[in-house]
Amino acid sequence: MRQYGQSCATRQPAHWLVTRDAAVKRRRQDPRADHVNMDAGFAIQLPGNTMKANVDYQARLFIEIAAHKSLSAAAEALSLTQSGLSRHLASLEEFVGQALFVRHGRGVELTEAGKKLLEIASAAYQLVDNAVLQLRNEHGVTDGSIHVATIHTLSYYFMAEVAARFMAQRPSASVALLGRSSPGVVELVESGRAEIGFAYDSAVASDQLDITPLFEDDMCLVVHENSRFASRSGVDLREESPPLVAFPAGYALRKMLHTKEFNATVTAEVETVDAMLKLVSITNGQCILPLLIPEKILQEYQLVRVKIEQPLMRRLIVGLTRRGRPLSAMTSLMLDIARESAPKVALHS
Repeated sequence: MRQYGQSCATRQPAHWLVTRDAAVKRRRQDPRADHVNMDAGFAIQLPGNTMKANVDYQARLFIEIAAHKSLSAAAEALSLTQSGLSRHLASLEEFVGQALFVRHGRGVELTEAGKKLLEIASAAYQLVDNAVLQLRNEHGVTDGSIHVATIHTLSYYFMAEVAARFMAQRPSASVALLGRSSPGVVELVESGRAEIGFAYDSAVASDQLDITPLFEDDMCLVVHENSRFASRSGVDLREESPPLVAFPAGYALRKMLHTKEFNATVTAEVETVDAMLKLVSITNGQCILPLLIPEKILQEYQLVRVKIEQPLMRRLIVGLTRRGRPLSAMTSLMLDIARESAPKVALHS
């Protein structure tokens, strides 16, 4: 295994590193020497404001690498190249004079020095971020952007209304809707690439997220209007198991098709609702989708809904935000609108 910065101490300019005792002595002699940092068990003399800014930026990058436990994953989350992120890490390690990570085949692992820096830096930056958010909220910030992660199906009957109401109240703000599977929504919110997410609760197994229950989503069988199922009032999928067009493995709606009660036969996989509806229409096939998919959209593909009598197919839609962080004014508003819209959606199910 290779340690980053393992020869840093020999390359480090001697005047940048001073012992803790020397730092204390210097501060006593010169009370203005606030640029000497003694929090991490060693002291660093910062040679100017530019270096301070670089170290601050690199420390934040370091926190992201530690969170992802992988340079490549952190680089993707930060929209940086892996080589560029590696250079920042090497520069930070050279600056502190100690290796912060050990690299192995699965990613990176914190050294003891890295663990100490992470503990101190995370707490410090969280205080700063929380203070900035609080000030923005107190002054009613109404512009900027918000990234909202949502499962694909919700864009047809929930997110459109939520986004429209949000934009009516915050006309100067921009909203980016990111369509993903439920696990994909969880990942986006955990990584901070989305401020809020909406997904099925069955896919959420994270201690990094706060969960807000919204409404229950019942499923139905969607078939072509000429299908043998089209005229029925309901169908028991345990007795009749028609072949289905379905989402790929990993999607919450796919997992629902493979249980002890019911194990579906899947003939085709697609990643979007539009592709699913088109394929079912062309092949005179079947799929399972939320009951709330608008009838107008189904009619465009000559499709109809059939109630699923058994087994019970129902999932809870939840809102997701990052735990331990105060919500920004826009994120809080988005969540409030989702709460208010949920009962209206449930009435139509």
